[in-house]
Amino acid sequence: MRADFEINGEHIRPGEHKLIALPVPRLNSSEQSTMPVHVIHAHKNGPRLFISAAVHGDELNGVEIIRRVLAHKAIKQLRGTLVAVPVVNVYGIVHASRYLPDRRDLNRSFPGSDKGSLTARVANLFMKEVVERCTHGIDLHTGAIHRTNLPQIRANLDDPETEKLARVFGVPVMLNSAFRDGSLRECAAGQGIPMLLYEAGEALRYDELSIRVGVQGIINVMRELGMLRTTSLKRKQKTEPFVAYNSQWVRAPETGMLRTITPLGASVTKGEILGHVDDPYSNTQHPIEARFRGVVIGRAQSPLVHEGDAVFHIARFRDDFDEVGEHVATFHEDQAAGIVRDFEPAII
Repeated sequence: MRADFEINGEHIRPGEHKLIALPVPRLNSSEQSTMPVHVIHAHKNGPRLFISAAVHGDELNGVEIIRRVLAHKAIKQLRGTLVAVPVVNVYGIVHASRYLPDRRDLNRSFPGSDKGSLTARVANLFMKEVVERCTHGIDLHTGAIHRTNLPQIRANLDDPETEKLARVFGVPVMLNSAFRDGSLRECAAGQGIPMLLYEAGEALRYDELSIRVGVQGIINVMRELGMLRTTSLKRKQKTEPFVAYNSQWVRAPETGMLRTITPLGASVTKGEILGHVDDPYSNTQHPIEARFRGVVIGRAQSPLVHEGDAVFHIARFRDDFDEVGEHVATFHEDQAAGIVRDFEPAII
């Protein structure tokens, strides 16, 4: 018989699915907010996986991804423990803001402190009550406001266990990403917890393709960990994901109106025109050129740009970049054709 799983002094018995309302610091209005934590503690032993979303309160795809994972029929056969937190930054989501009320970035504040700032206290609570009780983790993100990202995994690919999980997730591109000071991923690694960061889509928007890929990716990882059964319906990946060794933003050369002509996932060559910044006052246009060969993995969405704004995020690959571009195009075609499906109707 498995032992109970405990969070915030509450016990979840084997075979139980429980929603824990984890209290976070009060606002100055005296309103008490809580962080929702879904715990599914299966009868059978297995890994303890946390999945988290809305660490940045304006990044919403992950909220819907977690809803669909919890409703997925495969979860009925769970081994181990799933800890799902659809809204970590409960303050930010109310105000559609990346930050907390003290204007700090939660994902630069880990591991936090129970005697620090409001953000530090939330970070400390999440680390102690969720992360440190788990063996693996997946954190769900989107691009910043007015920026969109190609579905991608960012992880420490030098760690064999992390790399194995990253490869089965099922995205076309992986970045061997360095740890950032104060990030959740850095602190999880310090606790010996392999963790993936999934990036896809845009802040304050639902994107159906990004959501479906995220749901299937989590299910793939859970199957790889032995938390779910592999089935005859499971599709094998046609191509291994490509690993980017470097990435860099191309910035607007002038202030004006951005006119993009290069889509996400496109292969580009050095000197290729990616778009233009048009000056409506002088009726002049300024080309935006790629500074090196690579694949576009992120892009600005708003036409309004200032000189120096980041507009195209380009990743470099040691592989043939044309092959990477073809792989990304095939990935998008497969998704659009519904090859990777769940039982949810599409968000239009």
